[in-house]
Amino acid sequence: MSDDSCNVISNNEYGFDPSYGYSLGRLLEVGAPKAPKDFLLYWQQRYQQALRVAPLPKATFLSSDKSGWQVFNICYTSTDQREIRCWLLLPKYGVVKRGFVIGHGYGGRDAPDFHLPFHDAALLFPCFRGLGLSREADISADPFWHVRHHIEDVDRYVLGGCVEDIWLAVSALLDLFPYLSGHLGYLGISFAGGIGALALAVEPRIARAHFNVPTFGDQPMRLRLPSQGSANSVQQYYREHKKQALKVLKYYDAATAAQYINIPVHCACAAFDPCVAPPGQFAVYNALPGEKQLFVLEAGHYDYPNQAHQQRQLVDELEAFFAPLAK
Repeated sequence: MSDDSCNVISNNEYGFDPSYGYSLGRLLEVGAPKAPKDFLLYWQQRYQQALRVAPLPKATFLSSDKSGWQVFNICYTSTDQREIRCWLLLPKYGVVKRGFVIGHGYGGRDAPDFHLPFHDAALLFPCFRGLGLSREADISADPFWHVRHHIEDVDRYVLGGCVEDIWLAVSALLDLFPYLSGHLGYLGISFAGGIGALALAVEPRIARAHFNVPTFGDQPMRLRLPSQGSANSVQQYYREHKKQALKVLKYYDAATAAQYINIPVHCACAAFDPCVAPPGQFAVYNALPGEKQLFVLEAGHYDYPNQAHQQRQLVDELEAFFAPLAK
């Protein structure tokens, strides 16, 4: 895709340019902010504490889907005694050779993704604490407020709990299918892309990952660039609490975390996105030090004419990228 492709969508409905004037070449040059000295230690300590939690997954059969899946409800225990509810898809026929933890965007999810091409896999779809099936009375399900929940405290910020929900999802999946150790993948879109980067910085049980329009990349830039959605909420909070916000958010930077991810990662990053600024998305991709692949989307969080075609191309790439997990 050429640099010109970054400007194929006209801006006629926002008070700002969701491409921010970046060409593809310039997007590929975006760096990551400097990491706090104890960034890795901080997340390693949280990871070790989370592993002490027994997820105790419980499964209930729901139905058999026409596309060849058996559908289950799963619930497991995460940190802070949060009950995380999920869907689990298992193939009706054949042997389960690999497993996936699949996160969701800030809109939550109301069903599993039946279109994924991993028909020899166990697919676990957790709803992060406070969202979707895992709604809680003390956490707003509105993304505007969810993203601010305990944002004043680095240890209590809800995003940290969501990271722990991923780690415990991996534990739950391995409790159910212990023989899948070494054959697990992760897929996260938008919110789950950024949360996934934070989780995988210290998570050795995932062998391959995909981040789709990942958020929380380059927090200082994210706070500057006009955006819609949860980013706008954080920007409003930042204007009133600059010092405190930066003190916390530097530990919740997906681009910083990406520097510590050493597994193969596939990224789908958008050249135009009114909710997750493209420079932040590419900051995550650019920071990855190991084997990586990039798929450039014309747009994210926005409907466009070529969208269905690009999504089919992306699914084909993911089928090939995750094939080694079945070996």
